[in-house]
Amino acid sequence: MKTSPGKKPGARSASAGRAPGVARVNEEKLFQVILAPHISEKSTRLADKNRQMVFEVRPDATKPVIKLAVEKMFNVQVESVTVTNVLGKRKGGRSAGRRQDWKKAHVRLKPGQDINFVGQQ
Repeated sequence: MKTSPGKKPGARSASAGRAPGVARVNEEKLFQVILAPHISEKSTRLADKNRQMVFEVRPDATKPVIKLAVEKMFNVQVESVTVTNVLGKRKGGRSAGRRQDWKKAHVRLKPGQDINFVGQQ
């Protein structure tokens, strides 16, 4: 078995145990990735039917970072993450303007996992 110079045989890489494509992320930054849960009729239906939770996330957040943040914050296992950039609405009237663009993440949980926003009774 050939190894590259300077590496011990059987040594693990620095990124072992992390999702592919994720550099080391500071834990404090992980807690700032998710801004809020997005509660609507559609997100409630997705949560009940498909084990999907919808979150508003930072515009610079990536799928692997969102996955790590959800797993860390809620102590659940994430199956997949889908991200959507939502364009802000244009408003007319006396002073025309536009609402801010934002990013939405649909997080699918593995079977048997659940996030309870209401809290324990």
